[in-house]
Amino acid sequence: MAFAIVVSRYNEYITQRLLDGAQLVLAERGAARVDVAWVPGALEIPLVARRLAETRQYDAIICLGCVIRGETLHFDVVTQQAAAGMARVALDTGVPVINEVLAVFDPAHAAARAGEKVNRGVEAAHAAIQMATLMRRLRDR
Repeated sequence: MAFAIVVSRYNEYITQRLLDGAQLVLAERGAARVDVAWVPGALEIPLVARRLAETRQYDAIICLGCVIRGETLHFDVVTQQAAAGMARVALDTGVPVINEVLAVFDPAHAAARAGEKVNRGVEAAHAAIQMATLMRRLRDR
């Protein structure tokens, strides 16, 4: 299977750990192809995910990011719009898009979700494999 991973550079000290976890799982599970695309922030993820989905080269797309709540409403706008965009890509293209953009209250919460014991990148890779497998089964019916 082939996978694309779109990763936000914003809060890269967290997103790199998510990426490492996802890549480890995909390698262990024998993914034939894993391509990584870095974007500036979470709001840029849906556009790049859509371009990748439209190529029809990938069985699933994993989206990784980390948005930490600040003192303004920007957190809400970014997380909601990024999530809506990723969902739209999946629905419009039929390619599974796994949203693992962390939305957390502080850096400690982010680190707790991107560590060795708990790593949402690992979980995202497992979800991508499951969805890619399911979509193949549904296509083959």
